[in-house]
Amino acid sequence: MISRQTIDRVFSEARIEEVVGDFVVLKRAGANYKGLSPFNDEKTPSFVVSPSKGIWKDFSSGKGGSMVTFVMEIEHCSYPEAIRHIAKKYGIEVEETQLSPQAKQEADERESLYVVTEYAAQWFREQLHQTPEGRNVGLTYFRQRGFSDATIEKFGLGYSPEAWSAFTEAALKAGYQAEYLETSGLSIRRDDGRYTDRFRGRVVFPIHSFSGRVAGFGARTMQTEKTIAKYLNSPENPIYHKSDILYGLYQAKNAIVRQDSCYLVEGYTDVISMHQAGVENVVASSGTSLTDGQIRLIKRLTQNITVLYDGDTPGIKASFRGIDMLLAADMNVRVLTFPDNDDPDSFARKHTAEQLKEYLEKNRTDFIDFKARMLLEEASGDPILKSRLVRDIVVSISKISDYIKREVYLREASRIMDVSESSLFRELAQIDEHNRQEYRAAADRAAQAARMRERLEVDREPRPSADPFSALERDMVATMLRYGDMEIEVEEPVLDDNPDGTTTEHLETERTTVAREIVDSLSAEGLSLRDPTLNAIYQAIRMQVGAGCAIDVSALLRSEDQAVVEAVSSLLAEEYRLDGWERMGVPVRDFSDVASAYTRDLVLRYQDAYLRTRMAELQGEFSQKNTLSDPQREALMEEWKALLEIRDRLGKELGNRVV
Repeated sequence: MISRQTIDRVFSEARIEEVVGDFVVLKRAGANYKGLSPFNDEKTPSFVVSPSKGIWKDFSSGKGGSMVTFVMEIEHCSYPEAIRHIAKKYGIEVEETQLSPQAKQEADERESLYVVTEYAAQWFREQLHQTPEGRNVGLTYFRQRGFSDATIEKFGLGYSPEAWSAFTEAALKAGYQAEYLETSGLSIRRDDGRYTDRFRGRVVFPIHSFSGRVAGFGARTMQTEKTIAKYLNSPENPIYHKSDILYGLYQAKNAIVRQDSCYLVEGYTDVISMHQAGVENVVASSGTSLTDGQIRLIKRLTQNITVLYDGDTPGIKASFRGIDMLLAADMNVRVLTFPDNDDPDSFARKHTAEQLKEYLEKNRTDFIDFKARMLLEEASGDPILKSRLVRDIVVSISKISDYIKREVYLREASRIMDVSESSLFRELAQIDEHNRQEYRAAADRAAQAARMRERLEVDREPRPSADPFSALERDMVATMLRYGDMEIEVEEPVLDDNPDGTTTEHLETERTTVAREIVDSLSAEGLSLRDPTLNAIYQAIRMQVGAGCAIDVSALLRSEDQAVVEAVSSLLAEEYRLDGWERMGVPVRDFSDVASAYTRDLVLRYQDAYLRTRMAELQGEFSQKNTLSDPQREALMEEWKALLEIRDRLGKELGNRVV
C-alpha cells in the first residue's frame, strides 16, 4: 500500500493542469483551463480544469474528479497506479508498506502485468549491453541501422537471446509468477507444460502507454528465413490493446503539442530514425490499420496530421480508409511520399536533419489534392473508371463535417479532375442523403431491438417513484462544498420565563456558517443523507465542522473512493454553468446576498421531505391495524400527533407550502 504521506505529497506538489496537460491540450480561460474532451469527439471545448479547486470536469461525458481520478480514467488504471504515475512525473519517492506474499498474490492483475513488462524491458536492455550475444547480434544490428547509443537508450531498445527460455527462467527466479508471464505474452506455455520465450533471438522494441509505462513489445527476428515472421508483437491482454496504442507517442507527445503537428509512419525504425534526425513529433501505427482509438490519442494533442508514405502505391491505396477516418474526426490531413522507394527510416539516414525537415515542410500536400491526382493518373483514358474514382473522392469529402472545408475541397477536386462543380455537389448531396438514411435505419433497428427486449422481459420490478431527496441532497452538499465557510445570520428561538410562571418565545440573531447551520439542523433531528456517496461527503464535512476546521475540499479529492471524488468535482463544476449565463449577459445573483435565507430554506425543505416520507410510512402501518397491539397503536398515534405539530411549524416557516 502507498503511504498517506506519499499521497499527501503528491496532492500538494503536483499541479492538476500539468498532469491533465500531458493528455489534453489545455488553453487558459480566465482562472481555469479548457480543452477538447479526451473521452468524446467534440468540436467545442467542454473540458474544464480548475487549478484553484484541484478538479476537472468533462461536461460532454459527465465525468469529473481530481488529477488522480483523471489518470485512472484515461489510463484505465487503479488508484495506486495513478498515484505512482504522478509521483514519477514529479520525482516523488513512493513510500510503500511491505506486502505479504498473500497480498502480492492478490495484487491487481493490471499492476502485476505492468510490473512484469517493466522487468522484461530492463532485462532485455541488460541482455543487449551486458552479454556477448546481445552486443554481437543486437547492438551490432542497431548500430548498422545508424542508431546512436543515446537513441538506443531513449527508446529502451533491447535484445532477447536465442536460448529457448532464458527470459522465462530469469523472471521465475526473480520471483515473477508464471501466470503473468503467460498473460503478458512474454512466455508461451507448451503442451508439455514447459515455457518458451516469445521473443527469443530478436531485437526488442518496448511499446509504452501514453503515460510512459511499458505495455507491450515489438520484436524483429535476426534470421533471414522466410518461414519466420519478421516482426512479432505482444498479444492482446489487459494492459496492451494494439488499437489504442501508437508506437513512440510517449516520446513524441511534448513535441506534437509544441509544434501542433504530428507525423504518422508505419514502423518502429521509421520513428526512431526520424527522432534521431531531430523530427520528434512522429508516431507509428506499427503496421496495423489506423483505428478510432489511435486517432483519439493523436487528437488529444493536435488536429494536424501528416501521413508519410514510402512510395508503394498499393500500400498508399490500402491506407485510404484510415485517412477517411481521420477526415471524419475533423483532422487536418496532409500526405507526403518519399522518392526512389525510400521510406522515412532510409530517407532520414541518408540526409541531414536540416535536409529532412526541409523536405517534410516543402513536399507535404493536402490529402484530397493528393488522392485526386493519384486516382486521376490511375483512371487515365478510362471514363468509366474515372467516374467511379470521382465518386471515391466525393465520399472522402463527405466525411468532413465543416461545410466550408467541404466546398473548398470540392472546388479543388473539380479543377484537378475536370468535372463540373455542380456535378460534384449533386453527388455529395446524394451521398449525404444515403448516409442519413443509413443512420435513421440503424437508429430504427436499435429502437426496435430495444422494444423487443422490453417485451421479452417478464416479471419486471415496478419502477421506483421519484426520490424526493435526490435533488435536495445534491443541493445541500453542493452548498456546503462551495459556501460552507461563509458566515450567515440565523434566528434562533429563545424561551423567556415570565413572572406568572408562563414562558414566551422570542427570536435572537446569531452568527454561524452555512455548513454549521446545516449540520446542526440535521443533527438536532437525528437526520443523515440517504444517498451513500453524498452522505459520505456530508459526514466528512460534519467531522470538519465539529472539529472547528474550515471545509477542506482537497481532503475529499484525495479520497480513494472514486465515486466521492467524482461527485465532489461535479458539484463544484456546476459553478461553471453559472459563469456561462453571465458571459451571455444573464445576471446571476451572488450567493452572499441570499445565503442566510437559502440555507434555512434548504434545511426546512429537507426536514419537510423526511416528514412527508415518515407520515406516508405511518399511514402504511395504520393500514395493518388488525395486526397491531393496543400499545403499538397508541405509540403510532403519539408519533402522528407529533408529526402534525412539526408539519404545522414547517408550514408556517415555508410559507404554508406544506399541505
